[in-house]
Amino acid sequence: MKLKLNGWMLAAVAAASLATATGAQAQVDMAKSSVVATSKQMNVPTDGKFNKFTAQIAFDPAKPAAGSANITIDTGSYDLGDDDYNKQVRGKEWFDSATYPTATFVSSAIAPAGGNQYKVTGKITIKGKSQSVTVPVTITQQGATETFDGSLPIKRTQFDVGTGEWKDTSVVADDVVIKFHIVAARK
Repeated sequence: MKLKLNGWMLAAVAAASLATATGAQAQVDMAKSSVVATSKQMNVPTDGKFNKFTAQIAFDPAKPAAGSANITIDTGSYDLGDDDYNKQVRGKEWFDSATYPTATFVSSAIAPAGGNQYKVTGKITIKGKSQSVTVPVTITQQGATETFDGSLPIKRTQFDVGTGEWKDTSVVADDVVIKFHIVAARK
């Protein structure tokens, strides 16, 4: 069976967490938000989406360094659009959702990068492996709504996403790009 997957989970965690890392005590609107991880299988781009995640966010554009984000993603919610692929992705060779039901991101720093751009640094933990990352985030405010957009390139093998026969990056590429669009209402 072919698997339409690459380390999207990693990307999704980074994206969701980093994107939402800048929302002042915000309530994420899941109906309007998305985290999509794109990788390539046999050089064909493939998208997957995480349907469940939670975020605790604090952000004030006047004091970005005081902001924080704690994101938790349900690894079993990863959706490639096919039940067989989704079942395989939850297995030990990919996300091992039975052993590692969540992936997390915890911010450690938020720094302005000019205009409505910020760099959010933090730690991603997937399948028990942690790594520090920095993601560029664009924040747009309209009324009581904040929108966080960005993308983050990640290597899936650094988190053991895709082991066994799937460790070979000639079939499923190691590079994953997490694109996120997070909409939050400020409390």
